[in-house]
Amino acid sequence: MEDAGGGEASGPKRPLNDDEKKVQRERESLKLSRAYVLHQIESSTNERYIESLRQALSEIEQKLAKLGTGA
Repeated sequence: MEDAGGGEASGPKRPLNDDEKKVQRERESLKLSRAYVLHQIESSTNERYIESLRQALSEIEQKLAKLGTGA
């Protein structure tokens, strides 16, 4: 049976320190925001709104990339 813990690196798990927990929470929040913005882009017909959403998506992806470098 597989662990439902998200498939992180295998091996012994160590407790996360406060900074790691903060980064993990921020990453999850950004992933949820990204999913929401993608859904809004797909369902919207207003080009101005879509362009605004695309800019927001770009910023979210930049933040995720910065967080991803430390993991």
